[in-house]
Amino acid sequence: MKKSLIALAVLAASGAAMAQSSVTVFGVVDEAVTYVNGADNWNGINSGGNATSRIGFRGVEDLGGGLKANFWLEAGILADSGSGQSGGASGSGLEFKRRSTVGLEGGFGEVRLGRDLTEAYKATSRYDVFGQVGLGVSRLWADANLGSGANAVALTNQRVSNMVTYVSPNISGFKAAVNYGFGEVAGENRDSRYVGAGLTYDNGPLSLGLSGERSNRGANSNLTRDVTAWALGGSYDLGVVKLSAAYRDSKAKVVAGDKDKAKGYYFGLSAPVGAAGEVKASYNRYEGERAGADKYKADQFALGYVHNLSKRTAVYGTYAYIKNKDDGALGQTLGTAATLKDNGSQHGLQVGIRHAF
Repeated sequence: MKKSLIALAVLAASGAAMAQSSVTVFGVVDEAVTYVNGADNWNGINSGGNATSRIGFRGVEDLGGGLKANFWLEAGILADSGSGQSGGASGSGLEFKRRSTVGLEGGFGEVRLGRDLTEAYKATSRYDVFGQVGLGVSRLWADANLGSGANAVALTNQRVSNMVTYVSPNISGFKAAVNYGFGEVAGENRDSRYVGAGLTYDNGPLSLGLSGERSNRGANSNLTRDVTAWALGGSYDLGVVKLSAAYRDSKAKVVAGDKDKAKGYYFGLSAPVGAAGEVKASYNRYEGERAGADKYKADQFALGYVHNLSKRTAVYGTYAYIKNKDDGALGQTLGTAATLKDNGSQHGLQVGIRHAF
């Protein structure tokens, strides 16, 4: 009888501990049939036309006294081929390069260690109505480069490894967050280092974001120049339509104080259609200028529709058009293998299915 009581007590204690902890498996599978019209047309199936395909594991443990421990492991997937070469992964196997963090959170906010999206990126890229994916994605926050070829301009990275992150608690709608990414180059603390911050304000229909960041080149960075950037964005929900806008400015140091420059602005809107639909549209202007060279420009327009079949499943369609000025000198494309036409333009159409679990 005594042993039975002890066993019951152990089981009860174990159950209480389990009740204070949770682990969640989550993910998205998103694929789209895509056609891009350029000098060389391209058609096929893309992964992530409405949301990035991924699989992840996240968990939280209640430590008592308002303190919690958490972890997050997330890997990108190219669902059209089954490859794991997504989100910064170097090979085709599954790598947790989208996010791999562990942290503590409480009344003081949250402290995290590991690889993640930078807080500067999060603070302002959230205003892209296309969610930073698909043909309609705003390339103001493009990863590492704006444009392609000889006139490409270096930008910061969306994700950084070896980071310490602090996120403040919400104070009357305001939240502040900072990142410090170690370069981990022996004897050269400055090389490959990252420093960034984001400030956000969310109150009812109004949302604002401000960010600043500095990425240094080095042995453990894919950047070839030191890059400094800042951005400002915001949105306002009128109920019948939600309006959003953003501006980003980036400078990459070359030599002797000369800098490559990239800047641009974005306008977007989204509106509900019935109980299950959403229509969205955006316009982007991109400008790139290599040190001592001319300024090159491109304009991008996008229109999309998403229809939710359930809380987890949706079908969608996106049309995008990009026009590089100056004989296509900037070389910005819609992101497929299709090359630009002689006049620097491309059209693209994408129709797909998204399922979250």
